[in-house]
Amino acid sequence: MSAQDLNFRLSPEDLADFHRRGFAGPFSLYEPEEIARSWGRTRLELLDRGAAVYGEATAVSGANNISNYDRHLDHPFLAAHVTAPKIVERVASILGPDVLCWRTEFFPKYPGAEGTDWHQADTFANASGKPQLQWPDGSDFGGTITAWCAFTDATIETACLQFIPGTHRTMFYDETKRMHYSPEANTDVSKAGVRRGFFGYDYRELQIDPSWEPDESQAIAMEMRAGQFIIFWSTLMHASYPHSGESTQTRMGFAARYVPASVRIYPDTSVIEEYGGTVSLDRYGAVLVSGEDRYGHNRLAAQTTRGVPFARSPA
Repeated sequence: MSAQDLNFRLSPEDLADFHRRGFAGPFSLYEPEEIARSWGRTRLELLDRGAAVYGEATAVSGANNISNYDRHLDHPFLAAHVTAPKIVERVASILGPDVLCWRTEFFPKYPGAEGTDWHQADTFANASGKPQLQWPDGSDFGGTITAWCAFTDATIETACLQFIPGTHRTMFYDETKRMHYSPEANTDVSKAGVRRGFFGYDYRELQIDPSWEPDESQAIAMEMRAGQFIIFWSTLMHASYPHSGESTQTRMGFAARYVPASVRIYPDTSVIEEYGGTVSLDRYGAVLVSGEDRYGHNRLAAQTTRGVPFARSPA
C-alpha cells in the first residue's frame, strides 16, 4: 500500500471515535459541480437496463427497489465510485485489508415523501427472514459498513439521514421475525409525530421489546452537500426525515455496502426477496475492492475493459 493510499485511512483517533459512535464523516468525494454533471448523465444512462444484472423484479408494487440494486455491476461511473480510494481506504481501516463491495442501492426521497423508519440491519434478513450476510463463527460483530453518498444535497428539509450515536453494538430488532409487506405502510403511519415508513414495511414489527421506542432526543441530523459521503455500521440506529416538499429537488442517496472477504454473502440462496418481489442472483458477483480473496466463499465479479465488473464463479 502506498503512502498516498494511507492518506485516506482513518487515523487512530478517528478510528476510536468511529467505534464509539458507529459512524465517521461526512467526507468529500466529489465537488458539487462534478457530481451534478456525473449524476445528471448517469441517471439517464441507467434507464437502459440492457446490461443490468437483474431484470425487472416480479410485477409487484415496490419491486423496482430490488431491480435497481447493484447497478455498479453494469455502469462505469458507479463501478468507479465503489472502488474510490477515498471510500475504500477508510472502510479497509475498519474492516481490514481484504474487502468486498457486496451491494449498492439508490435511496431517493421525492418532494413530499415520508421519512424512513428507525432501523438496524445485522444479517439483512429484515425483509425476507433469510440472512443475506453470514460472518465467520466466533465473530463478535456483524452487519456491514455502508458508505452513503449524497448525489444531491441532503438537508433536513430534503430528508437527510438521522443517526443515534453509539447504538450499533446493541440490536433492538429481531431479524428472524418477518415483516409484512404492504405499500400502504408508508402512507398511513405516524411515529413520534413524524410520517415514517420502510419501503412498504413497518419496521416496528421486528422490535424485540414491542413497547420500546428509539430515544430520538439523542438523534443527530447528517446534513451533507452533494458529493459528500458518510460511513456507518448498518447496525447503527438510523432513519431519515420526511422530504418537506418545499424544494422540488429529489434527494438522491447512493449506498455502497462493504464486508470483509471472510463473510459469506447470500449464503444458500439463489434469489433476493424483498419489497414484495424477487430477483435472481444468477448474474450477481461481489466486487473485490481491496486486498485479496483468501476464502473463496463468494462469487466475485471481474473487471471488464470498460471498468465494469461482471460475475464469475468462486475459485
